[in-house]
Amino acid sequence: MSDRLPIDLELRDGAAWITLPNGDRGNAVDQQLVDELLAAVARARREQARVVVLRATGRFFCVGGDIRSFADAPDVGAYVDDLADSLHRVVAELQRMPAVVVSVVHSTAAGAGFPLAAAADVVLAGRSAKFTLGYSKIGLSVDGGTSLLVHSLGLHRALRLALLEDVLTAEEAQQAGLVARVHDDEALAPEAEKLVERLLAGPPEALAATKRLLRETADPAPERALQAETRSIRERSVSADGREGVRAFLDKRAPQFGG
Repeated sequence: MSDRLPIDLELRDGAAWITLPNGDRGNAVDQQLVDELLAAVARARREQARVVVLRATGRFFCVGGDIRSFADAPDVGAYVDDLADSLHRVVAELQRMPAVVVSVVHSTAAGAGFPLAAAADVVLAGRSAKFTLGYSKIGLSVDGGTSLLVHSLGLHRALRLALLEDVLTAEEAQQAGLVARVHDDEALAPEAEKLVERLLAGPPEALAATKRLLRETADPAPERALQAETRSIRERSVSADGREGVRAFLDKRAPQFGG
């Protein structure tokens, strides 16, 4: 029996605090995690939360996809397709919901964890935070709403992150415009509380309208990019390089890509 903890949702004074509780295991993204996350986000919307906070406990924020689940799936293409579709529903809901969404990132936000954090309207980061994609290391194309990084970071910085597997520190992510504030790790939680209080004191309808207007201006049709990402990562997951990348990752060796 797994001792994995379920995602926690705390509703408090108009805010919904969604916590990924398995950071010591990396909060690896599999179907169970995205199903729980989607349910938590949907409940926050039903409860008319004005602010939604996405945070994590433990060693990592989110290390990305559960690669073991890819290797163990009877039909890896179908599994990746379903997982990507579910994750994209979470990302789209965070972007579309009226609530102001805040992500609180410490340590590593990698793979799908990177765009999951970046889908927030305001990103807070601890000084230990690092942002990286990592998909090409295992023979896959970017996924999880990474197209939104083009709007947040600019085309060439996003290309560098995706193609060269660069890592952004918290300070670099702030300089690039992705992160709103960087705090010492021990101050991150109390600073998040202060930010939520400030947002809750603001005019809810005006904040919701402002979010909608700015997001629609930045990207009027984000779902199209998400659909394209789903198609691409499914194709790559069943390719020879995709299978080699996953196996090499699990074997802890350098992949031998052939194209």
